[in-house]
This record gives sequence, C-alpha cells and structure tokens, in this order.
Amino acid sequence: MTYAIIKVAGKQYRVREGERLLVDRLAQDEGATITPTVLLVGGDGTPVLDPGDVKVTAKILGAVKGPKIRIGKYKKRTGYRKHTGFRASLTQIQIESIGGKPARAAAKPKAEPKQVAKPEAEPAKASKEDSSPPEAPSSLPAGYPDMTVATIKSSAVEWDFGALEAALAYEQEHGKRKGAIAALESARAQQEGES
Repeated sequence: MTYAIIKVAGKQYRVREGERLLVDRLAQDEGATITPTVLLVGGDGTPVLDPGDVKVTAKILGAVKGPKIRIGKYKKRTGYRKHTGFRASLTQIQIESIGGKPARAAAKPKAEPKQVAKPEAEPAKASKEDSSPPEAPSSLPAGYPDMTVATIKSSAVEWDFGALEAALAYEQEHGKRKGAIAALESARAQQEGES
C-alpha cells in the first residue's frame, strides 16, 4: 500500500510512509504512538474503502505553533481600530507504517544500489566511446564529421550526388543536426532538378 487516507482530530489527510505532517493539537505526549482511523487505502490497484484490517501507525514528534495571522478591524470616521492575532496550536506527527510493516523494514532493501551502480559504469564507458567521432563512410567528403553546419551549407552545392546521399545518411544516423540535414536536402534537390 503506497498511501492511505486517515482521520485525525476530525480532519482527513492523505499520507505515505515516512511523511511528516501537522495536525490539530493532540493530547498525547511527545514520542507516543497513535493509530488514527483509516478511511481508504490505495496504491496497489484499486483503492479499498473501509479497510478494517489495515492499520496506520504514527509517532508524535512534538507540539508546534502555526504561522502568526494578524487580524485588523477598522471603521472609517469613527476612530475604531482593533488589532488581534492568532497562532494555531498544532502537533507534528510522522507516519511510521501503513498496513503493519514498519518503514524501517521497507528501507532494508536499499543495499542493492551498489549492484545497480556497476551497470551505470558501463554506459559511462560507452559514452566515452561515443565521444570520439564515429568512423565516416568512404564516400563522405574528407573531414565531414568535423565540419560545422555553416561549412556544410557552403560546400554541399559542389559535392556529387553520392557524397550528398552519404552525408545525409551520416547526419540522420549520427549527427542529427537540423541545419545540416536541411542544407543537404536542398543541395540534393538542386542536383535532381538540374538532371
């Protein structure tokens, strides 16, 4: 179960394991554990209304005060001014478990990221290999992988049809530079129009 909707002090809250939230002041002491009423449990398929067997446990972290709200009253031409303020009395709680399993037990499978880190190293090696320019086909113009888009635009008009096709295939496969692809396609269209 990934989330639950609980009822604490007459208000409903959507909670997850390990989440901290502020609720209206509770009469329990700091460090006490409470089990609020569970109204709905969801996350594993369809939500379950009225889950009688699922319990949510929460630990009280302490009493806190809410933000200060300033209230001012004023009536014109009478000299009436009244100022007051309000700070809500709140309790901070942390959701320990949903469904009976403590959050600490769910945290134990975190030993696997060391194994996951090794496959991440392999793509890093592949990226080093990809950083060097790929081998250019023999029909590409000399030094094509190092050419800029502006250079390709200016010199593509002079290339033969086979070189244009090879350069276009190379761009679509490796470079994917939009400006270079557009320049090559327009040069190819000009050569086809002349023929």
